[in-house]
Amino acid sequence: MTIVLDTCALIWWSLDPDKLSQTAVNVCKQMEKEENGLVPSISIWEIAIKIKNKKLDLGVDLNDYVTSLKKSSVVSIVPVNEDMWLDSVKLEWEHRDQADRVVVALAKSNQAPIITADREIRNFYSDVIW
Repeated sequence: MTIVLDTCALIWWSLDPDKLSQTAVNVCKQMEKEENGLVPSISIWEIAIKIKNKKLDLGVDLNDYVTSLKKSSVVSIVPVNEDMWLDSVKLEWEHRDQADRVVVALAKSNQAPIITADREIRNFYSDVIW
């Protein structure tokens, strides 16, 4: 089963797993065994923006972090192409956060659950792990 991580779940899984719920930890352990995690590339942009605006400190260099993610066999960074953008716009959801919309579009296109603590996503998308 493919698993999609939202931006916060990605950060917590990779750098601070104590912030994940126990259920999310268990699913992440399975994801690590099966090497079936997906992250939309907009999550990298979102992390970079938060760092630039001093709302996030990864504790590691962003370029090094992204390089290690790209080398990972556990998660794949999925480029956001025109189909995913269009799918995100087609969602019958009033939520304006484009990163969240892309996370949901990626999950829907892969018929995958999303690991997220985000209430907006959890209230909209039925297959959420937290």
